[in-house]
Amino acid sequence: MKFLLDEPQGGNSISRHDEKSVWVNGVQHSSSLLVPWRGALQAWDLQRFEDLSADHFEQILLLKPELVIFGSGSRIRFAKPLLYRRLIEARIGVETMNLAAACRTYTVLSSEGRAVLAALLIET
Repeated sequence: MKFLLDEPQGGNSISRHDEKSVWVNGVQHSSSLLVPWRGALQAWDLQRFEDLSADHFEQILLLKPELVIFGSGSRIRFAKPLLYRRLIEARIGVETMNLAAACRTYTVLSSEGRAVLAALLIET
């Protein structure tokens, strides 16, 4: 039997998560962040779901993903579509799920070579 190492196709890899942290490329992050399929991680200045604004989604638009996985914290909460309207207009898909599901989904999609971005709300 021949074994092959399954390497993620994207440049960033989420290896672990809990309610207060996410490990990306082996580094623990305890505040909200944007994890693109490749390139540098970006701080996402968001501490609470209630503070979510259109400006938060504008930051995502600049990274030009084909799909955004929005991890809305420890429980699933949906942002008003008006907040991410510019993403919709740019034909960028947005899926919302809790933080754990967002991390798992990002991992699968990035391993397939998809231009996916995880927007992860880590509430402080």
